[in-house]
Parts: sequence; structure tokens; C-alpha cells
Amino acid sequence: MKAVLPAIARGLLEPHLPVGIEPAWFASPDEAKAMIADAEIAWVDMQPTALVADAIRAAGPHLRWVSTIYAGLDAFPLDLLRARGVTVTNGAGINAVAVAEYAVLGVLAAAKRFDIVLRAADRQDWLTDAPGKVELADTRALVVGYGTIGRLIGERLAAFGVAVTGVTRSGRDGTLTPGAWAAHIGDFDWVILAAPSTDATRALIGPQEIAAMRRTAWLINIARGDMIDEAALLAALADGGIAGAFLDPTDPEPLPPGHPLWTAPNCMISMHLSGRSQTKMFQRGAALFLDNARAFVAGASMRNVADLDAGY
Repeated sequence: MKAVLPAIARGLLEPHLPVGIEPAWFASPDEAKAMIADAEIAWVDMQPTALVADAIRAAGPHLRWVSTIYAGLDAFPLDLLRARGVTVTNGAGINAVAVAEYAVLGVLAAAKRFDIVLRAADRQDWLTDAPGKVELADTRALVVGYGTIGRLIGERLAAFGVAVTGVTRSGRDGTLTPGAWAAHIGDFDWVILAAPSTDATRALIGPQEIAAMRRTAWLINIARGDMIDEAALLAALADGGIAGAFLDPTDPEPLPPGHPLWTAPNCMISMHLSGRSQTKMFQRGAALFLDNARAFVAGASMRNVADLDAGY
């Protein structure tokens, strides 16, 4: 069975591929689109992610499994994959530690206003008082999306003495359900977005949610930029409706020069670097692919099988 695979991962994959898989190594979008026409397996991750969708749409009728190192599937043609009965395995967990650490970085930077400290250092201006004096101990965090990444964020914040409440679809283990968390958003000092991007999560944080937050609360987003109503956020930052925002993703990306988020007061932007702040992505992705490849050939259950109806 033919598998279209990234040439960049060839050294990690080729010596360990199970018998029965014939690899075709692509190094460009055009090669991926050509090779996938008669393939049964495809790992065609590329940047920008729109190239992934283009490649998958070029697939022929034999495609049975798409593998990706991305956790979110918002860039994938899910209707097409669902209609063809293609199995999709995602990369949930591959970058989870790095992303969770970035979320904690955001909370700490906000609590101590380290952004102000760095700007003062750039000016060679010796501050005589700390611009941020919030201690994490005894504060409260709401983590919207308490999956692999969300739980890692919760564990790390708990070590600082933060009381953490998660949000899950099922409401398991004392978490709040999607229909319940918004009514309690004003109880929290940190509102952290870690949910997958789906139709249901677009503008998840809108004018009502922002208005209900504490004026001393920070919004931390390490999920997707379109989860926040930008106009409502800009208004709240301008008038002090919330204390500030730490935004790893934005909408659009890259954020163009002159965009108002760049100069919004009390707003830190980290350019969607959270998942890139590691050195083991391809090693972990290759190991996951090989585990699933062996299972696929054997007709066994695979790891990280995505729910295409849910979108992750």
C-alpha cells in the first residue's frame, strides 16, 4: 500500500516502516498533490496549512488514512474525508508539554507584568518598583478545553497554588460543561483557552463573556485566534474592562503590521510560537505514525483517531 510521507522525516521513518507500506517521499506541495492520487496513506503536513487541504483534495479513491502532527483539524477538508470514510489520526499530545508551558508562561508574565519589565530593560530604564505584584497562589483559573493540553496546564498551575476548573464536553471529574462555564466566568482570575477549533468554538469569547469577566482578570489564548471576538477584546483592553490578554494565536495569522492588537494596551502577543517551542516534534510525530502504521497494516486499533463530526 502506497504512503505519501514527508521527506523531512525520511530518516526517522524509513528504517522502521512495516512490511507492506511503500513510501513516496514528497518535498514540495506539487509532489504531494501528484503522489497522493493513488495513495492509501497520507501524511502531508505543510505550512501554510491550506496546502494540506489542497493535497488531500487531490487524493484518489484509494485514500484510507490521513495522519497529521497537528492537533486541530480546522484546516482539513473534513466533509470530504467524512464522505469518503477516511480515518484521520491527529497529533494531540505531540506538542502538549510545550504548549502547556507557554500557557503558564503567559500567566506568569501577566502576573508579574514581565512585558513591562522587558520594555524598561530595552530602554535601559532601571525600575524601582515591580509593575506586577499578583501572586499566583490562591488565584483561580478556568481552562476551557480540559483535554491533553488543558490537563497539563492545570497540573502546572496547581503547583503554583492556583485553583483550576476545567471545561469538558462531558463534565467529567468535576469539570464544567460547555453550557455551564460562561455563567461562572466572573469567578476567575485567569481564563485560559485550550479548546480545539470547531464551528462551535468560533467567537467563544464574545462581548457578553468579556463583560462578565473580572476587571482584574487576564485572558490567555493558546488555542485558535478565532475563538475571541476581536472587536470586543480590543474594546475591553482599551477601557480596562479586563486586565489584559496573552495571545499566542491571532486571527489573522501572521498578524499584519499596523493591526490594532499590536498596540492594544496590556496585550502580549507570542506569534503562535507555543507549539514550536520544542525540539522533538518530528521525533514524536514519527513515533506516533509508526505505531499507527503497524496497527493499520495489522487491522488493529490506532491511536489519536479523530472524531470528524466533532472536528478533532
